[in-house]
Amino acid sequence: MSLWLNAGMDPAEVARRAGHSVSVLLRVYAKCLDGETARANRLVDDALSRWREG
Repeated sequence: MSLWLNAGMDPAEVARRAGHSVSVLLRVYAKCLDGETARANRLVDDALSRWREG
């Protein structure tokens, strides 16, 4: 499941496949999401850049 999360799979889908709730999944696998802040910031920056160009 950590591979799926790090690959960018939606946590709700990972939880569904694992038979967990999202809250349980994130509590158990939160440690594997290190570095996601930088990725999230890049996604927001990219979206804002496209919006400004639009």
